[in-house]
Amino acid sequence: MASKTTDTNVYAAGAVCWRLIDGRMHVLLIHRTVHGDVTIPKGKVDPGELLPRTAVREVGEETGLDVALGVPLGVSHYDMPDGRTKVVHYWAAEITPDAIARSTFVPNGEVAAIEWVTIKKARSYLSYPADVEILETFSAFVEAGVTRTFAVIALRHGKAAPRTGAGPDARRPLTARGVTQAAGLVATITAWRPLRIISSTATRCVTTVAPLAAATGIPIKQTDLISQDALENGEADVRSIVGKRVRSRKTAVLCSHGPVLPEIMREIALATGSQPTSALFDAADLDTGGFSIVHLSSENPAAGILAIETFRATA
Repeated sequence: MASKTTDTNVYAAGAVCWRLIDGRMHVLLIHRTVHGDVTIPKGKVDPGELLPRTAVREVGEETGLDVALGVPLGVSHYDMPDGRTKVVHYWAAEITPDAIARSTFVPNGEVAAIEWVTIKKARSYLSYPADVEILETFSAFVEAGVTRTFAVIALRHGKAAPRTGAGPDARRPLTARGVTQAAGLVATITAWRPLRIISSTATRCVTTVAPLAAATGIPIKQTDLISQDALENGEADVRSIVGKRVRSRKTAVLCSHGPVLPEIMREIALATGSQPTSALFDAADLDTGGFSIVHLSSENPAAGILAIETFRATA
């Protein structure tokens, strides 16, 4: 899901920003100055930027709102005047009262106005069919009653030094590449604004989430229950860790090991009444520094897994 540099497509990202006004669902549209159109907030990827960070940045620049991403809503494709194809990834983003109070929007050379409208009105206001299609995907979540979401982010530790037999496996440090991977994941994961960081006690896991903890101010909760040693010794308790995260309904990062990740995914499925599918286990097959985001309903986690996104390490 990174921007491409080897093709001629133009990549962009945005979000359907939503909130309840007098109990009714409203979405945010922007009236663009130069184009004279009405659209969903979005913009092009900056060099070296992954799409989730693009979505957060562009919404902030166009609307003055600080957002956290929710469930993915799909991808639109359309031809540009120069013959290239623009590919735009979208997420939902709930706008909290605090975000409204902190909004910095003023009309400018790019955006003349922002407007909160009902989904029904948005269908007729939007200038482009591709935007309406994304809106309809969001509307389906609204109709299903699973609009407000949280995520369990399963992260594999960064690249670690090889086993040597000279010391405990759990004490193996990250390599230089692993350190780079750990730093690189911060900008992307924070697009979902996690509230908890849980890590295996292994050095390679704790070090992987250390930059994320430093950037967010969230303390790292270390536990042997999702460590590789515990799994191999029959002492792991992935179910209790995952169950607590599902019950809390707060976005959390679980940093663990390759052999443990399938168990984490399986327990997420079981905790939410979801069928353990091949796609779920594919999302557990991560290279070092990769992570998968499992989206769940805040109102009803038993509604099952709403979506899964997987990201590779940037180094």
